[in-house]
Amino acid sequence: MARVSSHSSAGLLPLQLNLWPAETRLLFGLIVAWSAFGLMVLASASWWISAREMGDALYTIKRQLIWLVAGWGLFFVIIRSPLRRWLRLAAPALLVGGAMIALTLVMGTTVNGASRWLVIGPIQLQPTELIKPFVVLQGATLFAHWRRLGVEQRLLWLAVFGGLILLILKQPNLSTAALTGLLLWLIALASGLPLPWLVGSAGLGGVVGTISILANEYQRLRVTSFLDPWKDPQGNGYQLVQSLLAIGSGGVTGTGYGLSTQKLMYLPIQTTDFIFAVYAEEFGFVGSLVLLLFLAIFAVVGLQVAMRARSNQTRLVAIGCTALLVGQSLMNIAVASGAMPTTGLPLPLVSYGGNSLLASLATAGLLIRCSLESSDQHA
Repeated sequence: MARVSSHSSAGLLPLQLNLWPAETRLLFGLIVAWSAFGLMVLASASWWISAREMGDALYTIKRQLIWLVAGWGLFFVIIRSPLRRWLRLAAPALLVGGAMIALTLVMGTTVNGASRWLVIGPIQLQPTELIKPFVVLQGATLFAHWRRLGVEQRLLWLAVFGGLILLILKQPNLSTAALTGLLLWLIALASGLPLPWLVGSAGLGGVVGTISILANEYQRLRVTSFLDPWKDPQGNGYQLVQSLLAIGSGGVTGTGYGLSTQKLMYLPIQTTDFIFAVYAEEFGFVGSLVLLLFLAIFAVVGLQVAMRARSNQTRLVAIGCTALLVGQSLMNIAVASGAMPTTGLPLPLVSYGGNSLLASLATAGLLIRCSLESSDQHA
């Protein structure tokens, strides 16, 4: 049988999955399943609020479908393009994204005390979501070549990343700032940076986060309500209390698909930050375990892609993409279940929002691309 190089196979049409390595096909199947699952959960979580506020029970899901088509289009563009092309694009894209985040502080739309959106005609852009894949790419580039870079180049990019995190904190958006810092830290850890540097940077991140919480009443109230939501169940603790009631109402097997009652009048932000609570109420403890098992399988496959990578840079990109998709999912679930302070992180491929959907599918496309470039194939 003739050998087909990974480079040539990458140019195959996406429908020729039989010519992909088994690991890549499995990863692709998981992403398709994740997207379908997300639509199903969002349809249940959104129909009542859409019917009440927009007069159309399918309003939210129709808009999500438009973004999903655009996201899958971007996904296929990414998997058909060499990874080096996206790596070259990362630095300028990150700088443009940082400028857009700075613009949100000047002319952004403010919601719940945070300025995170730029409105351009009918489109709302959330730069902090859109730059996440480029954070992974540029972080992998920096730390893969760390030992070959001069001190000036190292300090330059550390300053860029530090400035980016500070801009995100200024919005304020502690959760995304923390996720960005954690992503970079994990990529640096995987690259083999000295442990004292990693411990020192983690400590510095903790100090910056603490200062941000103390300086912003909005964040401080989020933390205090997380520690004791029942102290003010009708005020600052309302979101978490209603989320916990939804999860608890699900019991072992759940109330059944579409039969959540908390989403009808009680649970706020049920299509984005707290969509897991709707899922847990309808599918119960068993359904929640299935979701966690799915994330564990995805993480294992993603890490296998990283372990088989042919270059250190590709390995770090795969680790970063896996950490972003799985880590953000776990953080969203932790928030909804009261294990973390209430934050604004969506559940990837599930929560409503075009920016998050585009970023998640772009990240998934990069992971598939890493798998294609790391595998020997036979046809």
